[in-house]
Amino acid sequence: MANARFRRARVEFALASLRRKHMEHLQSLALAAGLSWASGVRMYAAVFIVGLLGRFGYVHLPEHLQLLEHNGVLIASGIMLFAEFLADKVPGFDSAWDSIHTFIRIPIGAMLAWGALSEAGPEAQFIAAILGGAITGGTHLAKMSARAAINTSPEPFTNWAASFGEDGMLLAGLWLTFRHPLAFLVLLVLFLAFLVWLVPKLVRFLRGVWRKFKGERPAPNALTN
Repeated sequence: MANARFRRARVEFALASLRRKHMEHLQSLALAAGLSWASGVRMYAAVFIVGLLGRFGYVHLPEHLQLLEHNGVLIASGIMLFAEFLADKVPGFDSAWDSIHTFIRIPIGAMLAWGALSEAGPEAQFIAAILGGAITGGTHLAKMSARAAINTSPEPFTNWAASFGEDGMLLAGLWLTFRHPLAFLVLLVLFLAFLVWLVPKLVRFLRGVWRKFKGERPAPNALTN
């Protein structure tokens, strides 16, 4: 009887350990993907929020991401968070800001994905950096194209609504990343599939606007085809 209980306890312990490892791997994967995605939307806010959560012990960050908790990183990202929050609310200037940050968001997104898998080995980290950079680049391209299309409207209210919508989307995405990693990954796949459909349409629309600006005849159905 005692032996049967001991064997049952060993099996339950092994299953619990397996589930725990599975959740840890899932959380690391969601963190890598979440930081990559967030970097394409609000990079400085993502760095500041995640660093602050780690600093106060609300989340445990992998070894290579613990530098986000450093005072200097928090101060620098906090200052740039405030600057980006203001810049993103100014029609026209927001597109210039996005263009400049093409050279900043993508490498930082790749680095954050690399750091999120610091406990998985260098091969997994390298793969994460490649895919993370691609996710950041796709998200950044979609954001930049959408905001450029919105800026063709002379009124500022649509721009402000889009900007505050991105702020809310970032907070919701980071919350899902830490609390419901599987749900976040599923939604991210759907989001990326939507971008594959949306971005070409936005690019065609902007080309039509540019042709019209130059006095050329725009291509028909630039946004609907």
